[in-house]
Amino acid sequence: MRSWGLLAILALSLAPGRAQTAQPEPNAATWPTLHEGDFIVHDFHFESGETLPELRMHYTTLGKPVKDASGHTSNAVLILHGTGGTGGQFLRPIFAGVLFGQGQLLDATKYFLVLPDNVGHGKSSKPSDGMHAHFPQYEYADMVALQHELLEKGLGVNHLRLILGTSMGCMHSWIWAETYPDQVDAVMPLACLPVQIAGRNRVWRKMVIDGIRQDPDWKNGDYTTQPRAALQIGADFLLIAGGAPLHLQQDLSTRDAADEYLDESINRMTATLDANDLLYAVSSSRNYDPSSQLATIKALVMFINSADDFINPPELGIAEREIKKVKNGKFILLPASDQTFGHGTHTHAAVWQQYLKQLLEESQH
Repeated sequence: MRSWGLLAILALSLAPGRAQTAQPEPNAATWPTLHEGDFIVHDFHFESGETLPELRMHYTTLGKPVKDASGHTSNAVLILHGTGGTGGQFLRPIFAGVLFGQGQLLDATKYFLVLPDNVGHGKSSKPSDGMHAHFPQYEYADMVALQHELLEKGLGVNHLRLILGTSMGCMHSWIWAETYPDQVDAVMPLACLPVQIAGRNRVWRKMVIDGIRQDPDWKNGDYTTQPRAALQIGADFLLIAGGAPLHLQQDLSTRDAADEYLDESINRMTATLDANDLLYAVSSSRNYDPSSQLATIKALVMFINSADDFINPPELGIAEREIKKVKNGKFILLPASDQTFGHGTHTHAAVWQQYLKQLLEESQH
């Protein structure tokens, strides 16, 4: 479950009964062009003023890059994971099986698909590698800058046909479109809002942050065994934030079923979480706010949220308001149904692939 990430824990299927029988991640043999690698970024300067002499960016790619007559990469697609996730999560059947196969929308024989592990996540450099709470306090701007370093200097990609981002990756996609407006054709942000993290979204994140820091066993990040209470409060909030009310009610229709599911889920999640990694990942959203620069975006944007998303509730009206600032932007709100999975709808590609098809067609040159 760790490979699905924290806010995507239930994206396997937010119906609890189905989550127990999720299909395993395919191995490399499933995708003949799959490649995993590491790119080392030297002397990276973080927004906080901190530096690392060497920073490892792990990545997975499928397909091969193609250059057009002017030397621009013409078929690169950057796919960005959510808080606590990895690039490898997108190889699961509910995503790759819908999009990456021959003849599908992101056919890996035609596109160069880049699936990075963000700093602080997966096999990229992170606090739990050894620095603990002495690891630089990264934020979203740093993560996007490192993605750009990986693409340009590590993989030789100088232009993106598409950025598709889920949850945290959704927020990164807004930053990308503003920071590198001439390097992206199309953007598909899934499950976020293009405004500062505030209101309930900030409140629950601050609860997780404070819950970790206030656990005496956290020891200012220098613990030798995982602080139990810190992990408990983190896992509790992640389950609530990622849950889909309709599926939870249908599948946990009795008190005992709900209690059993909670116990099993917390045990599973806390078995793989690291308190510092979780703290850093949740805290990295603290300075995010692309709202003032949305009018500078040149790419076509197809922005999608689902109505049963705890983190981005539709009644706020923020998405509808902010998309008006984007010259070539469209917002789609997926109504809550048996086909949506709360915040985790972003990883169920069958639910929204029709809109990806539309975006790819409309952004063709």
